[in-house]
Amino acid sequence: MDTNTDGATQRPQHLQPGAVLLVMAGGALGALARHSIGLLLPPAAGWPLATLAANLSGAFVLGLLLEFLALGARNDAGTRAVRLAAGTGFLGAFTTYSALALEANLLLAEGQTGTAIAYLLATLAGGFLASLAGVGVASRWLRREP
Repeated sequence: MDTNTDGATQRPQHLQPGAVLLVMAGGALGALARHSIGLLLPPAAGWPLATLAANLSGAFVLGLLLEFLALGARNDAGTRAVRLAAGTGFLGAFTTYSALALEANLLLAEGQTGTAIAYLLATLAGGFLASLAGVGVASRWLRREP
């Protein structure tokens, strides 16, 4: 449990209605954005491009966001609200590792083992590298600030 400035004990964030609403609102917008990418990027040569694009760009933005919040912002209610709405809510719904698993399974079921393995590796390694890139960009940006 957290304590507030006067030393009183607060409910954990996941039990605070305001925090839950922030995650829900961000999640609704993230799901809409994810759906929009699905409409704009059809699969190409067996590759589910929409899911790949959502996961890689989401990993980058999450790395960027969390590094900005960790290094460039105070740990106050506003920062926590941004992290919950944008990070947990929006990016949590925008990225879609359940679709990654389903699409890889479908590729395997269709006998496209090489494509499935390449897709999984591209998403997982690419997501890791994209998040590191986001952290790097934010870190460099914050070091340039006076």
